[in-house]
Amino acid sequence: MPVKSFQGERAQKRRVTPRKLIVSDIMTSQLVTFSTEQSIHDVMKAFIRHRISGGPVVDNKGSLLGVISEADCMKEISDSRYFNMPILDKSVGHFMTSKVDTIESSMSVFDAAEKFHKSSRRRYPVVDKGRLVGQISRKDIVVAAINLKSNTWNSR
Repeated sequence: MPVKSFQGERAQKRRVTPRKLIVSDIMTSQLVTFSTEQSIHDVMKAFIRHRISGGPVVDNKGSLLGVISEADCMKEISDSRYFNMPILDKSVGHFMTSKVDTIESSMSVFDAAEKFHKSSRRRYPVVDKGRLVGQISRKDIVVAAINLKSNTWNSR
């Protein structure tokens, strides 16, 4: 005689696909920004006050024009010493880096990690349709990976 099962019909398992983790989910959106008209002296004071090593240079519409860093400031300090000129008389526009690699806000975190791996950069400005919306660092990606813990890696 066959054994009867007292279990009902098994419920169909719904397959849950994790949402793709993108750069805009983990980026820093509260940035200290600079304008091309600001003096190098003001920038150096902002670096110290906010404990940062660089920041994006934007126009009044929020479009990314370049990046200014401590290294750019070091060049100004070095040049002013060499030419015996005051440090404070030049604007950000003279020293910023204009050609800036960026990351799109819709890029997957895993593609961003690959971009970091292939470069020596520690952070990238994040843009959406040419407008600066944030910044992502290597640390942001590492923290996101730790927070995923045992979740499925959904890279594409």
